This record gives sequence, structure tokens and C-alpha cells, in this order.
Amino acid sequence: MLEYLQSTQAQAIIWIAALFVLCAIGAYVVIRFRDRSGGGRITPSELLTDFRELKDEGDISRKEFQKIKFVLAPRIQDELKSSDAEGED
Repeated sequence: MLEYLQSTQAQAIIWIAALFVLCAIGAYVVIRFRDRSGGGRITPSELLTDFRELKDEGDISRKEFQKIKFVLAPRIQDELKSSDAEGED
């Protein structure tokens, strides 16, 4: 039995199994931390503020900022509606 474990084929199987176990542990840890950090998402209004700062610094043009604002506007309105609905409860 010990002779078989010293063969190249058996060692390859052992290393592959160890790698699989380490990957499974890593996936478990990532999922656990991802669940805990879910509340740290950036809101659309915070994104718009960040892009406004980029525009003021000259990193993006006024036209680019207008496009971003056009895309984020419906999301900001939804955010405001949901915060108003939560305040009414």
C-alpha cells in the first residue's frame, strides 16, 4: 500500500484532491465575506456625486457627464421613491 502511495499517479491524485479541498475552502470564505459586505453598495446618487467631482477636476467632459447623468437619472428617481416609501411606513 505504501509503495502505491509513492507512485507518481497516486501523488498526482493526492495533490489534485488537496487542491480541490483548498479551492472549496477558498470559495466558502469568499461567499461568507461577500454576504457580510452586501450592505456597502454605492447608491446612484453617490455615483453621480463622484462623476460630478470627476467633471469638476477635468477628468471627464461636460458632455460625458451629461450622458452619465441621463443614465443614472431613472435610478436616482427610483432611489428617491423607495426612500420616500420607507419614510411613510
